[in-house]
Amino acid sequence: MPRSEPATSTAIGQAPDRSDTIPAISMQGVMKRYGEVTAVDGLDLDVPTGACLGLLGPNGAGKSTTMRMLTAQSIADAGRISVLGYEVPRASKQARASMGVVPQEDNLDIELTARQNLAVFARLYRVPARERRAAIERALAVAQLDGRADTATQNLSGGMRRRLLIARALVHRPRLVLLDEPTVGLDPQVRQELWSLIAGLRADGVTVLMSTHYIEEAERLADDVAIMSRGRVIARDTPTRLLDTHAGRTAAEYYGPPRRLAEVTALACAAGFTTRPTGPSVSVLRAENLPPGLDEQLGVGVRRPATLEDVFVALTGDRIE
Repeated sequence: MPRSEPATSTAIGQAPDRSDTIPAISMQGVMKRYGEVTAVDGLDLDVPTGACLGLLGPNGAGKSTTMRMLTAQSIADAGRISVLGYEVPRASKQARASMGVVPQEDNLDIELTARQNLAVFARLYRVPARERRAAIERALAVAQLDGRADTATQNLSGGMRRRLLIARALVHRPRLVLLDEPTVGLDPQVRQELWSLIAGLRADGVTVLMSTHYIEEAERLADDVAIMSRGRVIARDTPTRLLDTHAGRTAAEYYGPPRRLAEVTALACAAGFTTRPTGPSVSVLRAENLPPGLDEQLGVGVRRPATLEDVFVALTGDRIE
């Protein structure tokens, strides 16, 4: 998929200047409230052109609200938003013309075939008539739906419909794709298929912003991960550096009755180690640094690699799926 140069000017109706130094997405001090609830709280977020950024956090962290503000479906109460060099919401139509959006909810027209759904969006996004057929065939091929192009959408499987949603977002060759929980509710095999599709976007130089609460999804697909909690980004880095900074290489899990787990927690915390509950166990982070004496006091623990979930819980105390 050809990569277009990013936009820089914010004048409505004018093509922005071209520069690789301007981020594809820039959000500065963005606030969004719903009554007494603050969904997004002073959010600062930049996404470089050509990068894949994963927004990781639990439901209610502000991820979907952030996505809606980028497409002007929700209007920020404060702050500044720029998408592909266009000010949003002031020039949201121009921004939307160069972005593809994959919503969390399936909003396909189930009475139309896969090809017809793509044809509708090709017209909406003003793909030239002479290029429309090729654009539809290309999108079907990317989503591996060539053989089901003329199948009514209501007869497609859940995984095929998610792929069709992504194909629909790509039919006009967007420079930026927003993926809001792209694999939520799907079984692991279908999730793997969609991961391959998203990885292909990255390889083609498309800028991707992907919200998710699946840790493995963020680890596998994103160049950078921004961890959100209560409407703010509380940490951002590559998955590897987030682990190095906040969790180390390994964790040790200790099992037993509540009294035993409380003892492990007290001993580890007194020695300066971070702990977190993990269901019926307690995990001690940076277990590779446990001194022999403390290791003996803690008893037998099960060693495992540290994960982004450890990072998240260490930073916020919240649990994620």
